[in-house]
Amino acid sequence: MQESRARRMWRVLEPYHAITYFAPDTRRATDALGLRGGWMSYFACRAAPLGPVGPELVTAVFYTFHPSMVARAIPDAWTHASPAQLVTTRLGAVDRALHRLLPYLASPARRTPPEPPVPSTPDAEASPRTEAEPQGRRSPGEVEAWVKRAAEVARRAADLAPTAGRPMAAANAALEWADEPHLVLWQAATILRESRGDGHVSALVNAGLSPCQACLTISATGGPSKEVFQLNRRWSDDEWTEAAEDLRTRGLLDADGALTERGHAVRQQVEDTTDRLAEQGWKALGHDKAEELDRLVRPISSKLMTSGFIPPDNPMALRWPTSELT
Repeated sequence: MQESRARRMWRVLEPYHAITYFAPDTRRATDALGLRGGWMSYFACRAAPLGPVGPELVTAVFYTFHPSMVARAIPDAWTHASPAQLVTTRLGAVDRALHRLLPYLASPARRTPPEPPVPSTPDAEASPRTEAEPQGRRSPGEVEAWVKRAAEVARRAADLAPTAGRPMAAANAALEWADEPHLVLWQAATILRESRGDGHVSALVNAGLSPCQACLTISATGGPSKEVFQLNRRWSDDEWTEAAEDLRTRGLLDADGALTERGHAVRQQVEDTTDRLAEQGWKALGHDKAEELDRLVRPISSKLMTSGFIPPDNPMALRWPTSELT
């Protein structure tokens, strides 16, 4: 089955957004503020655009996390730093991580970017040159123009991403934009992924899948393992078993713990609905601009996935084609 445009664009942009979760810079910055541990850092920084909210709201909008896991971090995090401070801290940490991981983005004179061949398109004249240069090198000026153009298109896409009924997307869209193109690109990627994520939560609720069942069913399709979900979402064995029993009662899971035909259909419906809801923004952006953004960001994400800082078996269910790893 061909990958939908909305899903493909999520996959291309997600590694760039995920810098904030997997690079150590965010944790170091929040440790300096007095926050305790990686999970307090995660919940506080991701929820910060919402304001000084309580654990119940964070649990609801993040959806797949055990309530007790959220409650260990929120609202205690706000006693160490305000949400406004953490929004600034988060962006500063992303800036430092990009300088280290992809210095050619933030400091074009330092390094040249990865150069996979890129096909020409009708929109090629509107954007900086994206095909491979001789010996795989670009001038600093070309790199700067490339990143600036990626940020421009991504920001336009983010401006068109639906926010109605999407609290995480709306909260991030309300933040002031950075001045530097590499940070604008990160902010845009964040709005786009949170808009998609909010839609995904709606699809899960509509399908009648509880937070634990959402984890269980994606695991049963070959996604992240039970162990990864239990480590990163904190559902106990008893809770996992209870969720599985309910799915069996509904005819979605068989006695061996595999999805039935009906179970696969329900899970596929969730994914299709998620894509359909996310497609609204990409349709508004237009085919040519979406393809241009894909071409501009894909080499960056490929480099990030090659770096190894995002584990292959990650709770985001993010997979990258081996053929595209640079």
